[in-house]
Amino acid sequence: MFIISNFLIALAKVLELTLTILWWLILIRAIISWVNPDPYNPIVLFLQKTTEPILYPIRRLLPFTLRYGVDISPIIAFLLITFIKHFVVQTLLDIAIKLKFG
Repeated sequence: MFIISNFLIALAKVLELTLTILWWLILIRAIISWVNPDPYNPIVLFLQKTTEPILYPIRRLLPFTLRYGVDISPIIAFLLITFIKHFVVQTLLDIAIKLKFG
C-alpha cells in the first residue's frame, strides 16, 4: 500500500505546484492588463495562452450584465484554485496518509 500512498502524495504535490503556478500567472496577467501592454510582447502572449483556457469559460458562464466593464473572471479563478487546493489536494494527502499508516 505504500506505493499507492507515495503515488497519491506525489500527485497531490504536483497538483498543488501546478495550481500555485497557475494562480501566479493569472495574477500577473491581471496586473499587466492595468497598464495596457503591447499585445505582441512574447511575455503577454505567453500569459494569454496559458491563462485564457481557464478564464474564457468563466467569462462565458458569467451573466451578460457582468461580461462588460471590470473582468471578474480572475477573481472567480482564484476562488476555484483555492478551493481545489484546499479540498482536492488535501483529500489526496489525507487518503495517502490513511493508506500509509492504516
